[in-house]
Amino acid sequence: MEEKFAPRGYSPESDLLQGKTILVTGAGDGIGRTAALTYAAHGATVLLLGRTESKLEAVYDAIERAGGAQPGIIAMDLLSADAAQYHTLAEGLEGTFDCLDGLLHNAALLGDMCPVENAGYQSWCDVMQVNVNAQFMLTKVLLPLLQRAPGASIVLTSSGVGRSGRAYWGSYAVSKFATEGFMQVLADELANTTQVRVNSLNPKGTNTAMRRTAYPAENPTDNPSPEDIMGVYLYLMGDDSRGVTGQAFSAR
Repeated sequence: MEEKFAPRGYSPESDLLQGKTILVTGAGDGIGRTAALTYAAHGATVLLLGRTESKLEAVYDAIERAGGAQPGIIAMDLLSADAAQYHTLAEGLEGTFDCLDGLLHNAALLGDMCPVENAGYQSWCDVMQVNVNAQFMLTKVLLPLLQRAPGASIVLTSSGVGRSGRAYWGSYAVSKFATEGFMQVLADELANTTQVRVNSLNPKGTNTAMRRTAYPAENPTDNPSPEDIMGVYLYLMGDDSRGVTGQAFSAR
């Protein structure tokens, strides 16, 4: 799989996302939090989706303190949410917004880091629920809103272990292979019928809580912070990437 990157030396305009509405999952922490703050700083109205309301409120407050557009909070547990909750969410957004300009699928579970023969079934199912099923349902119910935008962007978070399998990464790796497949199928479906573009993005090793859990012996500061990789997140979400779809991007 050929990896793509943001244009060399890419420097987004400060108002790149002005007037756009973007939903970010896993917005309470890590890369999702940083992406939400970054999108707001570039003019977007950001909808913060996550399971821990207190974390979302902290991001909300940070955006308001910085002078960003008033964000929205969507407290939702992707592990337990059923189809009715997704449809209720979509109906609420349709009653509030004319369209949705962007959707960043960032929420994920790591699952068991062990050989397949030792992996727990429930843990496997939980990872698939959050990393695969939830992004399918959320995309499905939000597509009508995304299709109303003049040029919407869906970004699905991938991983190196979802592009080349690696021992002991089990359910997480398989879920990211599924993410790549979902991206390709959806991009191909939408390519000639809508202005919605769909791409995957591998952030690579980044200093986040999930990375520190996966690599406890690693020096966290050897990896860039989420703030250091936001260029490609802005490129894919803004109009500079119009016409780019069905591609597997990496942050660096």
